[in-house]
Amino acid sequence: MQDVSQDVSAPAPKKKLGIVKWALIVGIAVVINLFLVYLVDSIRKEPGYTDFCPERQVNRMIESEAECLKVGGQWNESADVRIQKTPEQSFPAPAVPSYCDPDYTCRKQHEDALKIYNRNVFVIFVIAGIMLLIAGVYAGGTEAVSLGLSFGGVIALIYGSGRYWSDMNDILRVIVLGMALVALIYVAWKKFQD
Repeated sequence: MQDVSQDVSAPAPKKKLGIVKWALIVGIAVVINLFLVYLVDSIRKEPGYTDFCPERQVNRMIESEAECLKVGGQWNESADVRIQKTPEQSFPAPAVPSYCDPDYTCRKQHEDALKIYNRNVFVIFVIAGIMLLIAGVYAGGTEAVSLGLSFGGVIALIYGSGRYWSDMNDILRVIVLGMALVALIYVAWKKFQD
């Protein structure tokens, strides 16, 4: 009877070992990417909105176009819009008064700086992602380390592309997706070929 109970309990350690292995794989992938995020942030901080548009303790209403342009703002003229209710009848919508957007210029400067920063993060993470994928393919040692590096590379590619995706032109998007597809197929082929 002892032999039967030992055979029944044998699969449990393998299942537990599989869970531990996947926990290590996910842990390696996540920690590598957290490391990269904080490394980039410690070398070069993301441009903050208040670096370009400082907060004012007192905000005064700017009522003229000249004052607005003087502070780098955008003047928006009033609009009197009529909404058609029926073909015979229309009623006026409340007129939108003229107003100044005083943060217009500094906000555009912040957006431009953020685009450059996101492009640089994209380049760093794509390079790191490719290096991690290659390291995962050729890493000696345990399967958990190899898969953790590969999975970390995939996450790095996704994170880097996500940071810059909205500012990328369509050709660059196709190139990035094509490179990612080739890299993933290559890693899958090298790691899992019979």
